[in-house]
This record gives sequence, C-alpha cells and structure tokens, in this order.
Amino acid sequence: MTAAEVLKPPAAPPGTTRLIPAGIRLTWLHLRTRRVPAGILALAVCGGVLHAALHWHWAFNSGPYAQQVPLIIEAGAAAVIAVTAHSPFGETERATGRWLPHLRLFTAVALTGLAILALQLGAVGESLNDGILVLARNVIGCTGLGLACSLVTGGLLAWTLPMGYMVFCQYALLEAWTAPWTWPVRPPADRGAWICASLVFAAGLLLITVRGPRARLSDDS
Repeated sequence: MTAAEVLKPPAAPPGTTRLIPAGIRLTWLHLRTRRVPAGILALAVCGGVLHAALHWHWAFNSGPYAQQVPLIIEAGAAAVIAVTAHSPFGETERATGRWLPHLRLFTAVALTGLAILALQLGAVGESLNDGILVLARNVIGCTGLGLACSLVTGGLLAWTLPMGYMVFCQYALLEAWTAPWTWPVRPPADRGAWICASLVFAAGLLLITVRGPRARLSDDS
C-alpha cells in the first residue's frame, strides 16, 4: 500500500452526492439569506389584502379617497422588497467577485415583477380605481425609494422611506397635488409621473446593484 492510497479519502457511496452547479447553489443561498421565500409569501398576502379591500369596499370607488387603501398596500409590497436587501450575515457573496451585483439586480427586479403580478391578481374581478397602470407605477416608484434607502439605513430599515412617502402622498391625494414627483396622485396617462417613478426605480436598482445595502447602522465605512 502506498502513501497516496492511505491519504486518499474514501469514495462517497453512490447516490449520496448531488451535482449542483455552483451558480444555482450561490443564487439559492443568496435568496435564502435575504429571506426572499418569506418575502414572496408576504407579497402574496399583500395581493390577498388588496382583493379583500376591493371586494368588501374598504376604499371608495372614486374620488380623492379611492387611492388611499390601495396605495398603503402598494407601499407595503415595496417595503417587503426593500427589506429583502438585508442579510444577517452581511454581503458574504463578495468572495464570488462579479456575481454579487448580478444577484442583487436579479432579486430586486424579480421581486418587483412578482409584487405587481400578485397585486394585479388580487385586483382581478374587482374595481380598482385608476387601474393596473397606476398600481404598477406606485410599486416600481416606491420600490426604488426603498432600495435607495437601504444604502443609508440598511435593509432592515429600508421600509421607512417608502412608507413615509406613502403617508406624505395621503396628504397629496387629499390636496390634489399635480407635481409629477407625487406620482401616486396622478392619472395613469401622466407622462411626467411615469418618468419620475421610473427614474427613482432605475436609480434604486443602480445603487443597490453597484453598492449594496449598508450592513449595519453603526458602520462608518
């Protein structure tokens, strides 16, 4: 028996190992550490709450009050997406080099699409004031605010800016403001409102992709 045979580890029994591509394993670990599965469940709950609100008429069908309840739910969905930027282990994927920015971008875009889909399904068969276009515009705009906020507050507190903006927009709805940066109060065809919401979303995506969320409030780096 040679020294090489002694040092060679025993072969694993057939069927006990599973070949998983490194990219798939890394993506799954990234999603799990960000609690994305729980976030998807929370988005589904938001869709259910919107359906209940429309079905049982928790909001007015028209007028300045009609967008209040849907806006709260839309901002809540955006807050869920923003919080998934947090990882209790920090940005451990930095060791993978170029893959971490792609994972951040993929997660944010995919969750935003799922949020719009969940809320749209929740509104099926019900009367949603201003329709799906305003719903989508509110989600992408508020999500952009949350992603940008995570760079300052960290992922756990990234919900504060979209929810704070929602509270401000409740006042703007009642006062019938027309500024494009108050996009929730604008009609679906308002081009300026779409531009503002899209720019905020694009900025949030760019920042979260390149920089990532702040790990801790106590970080000075």
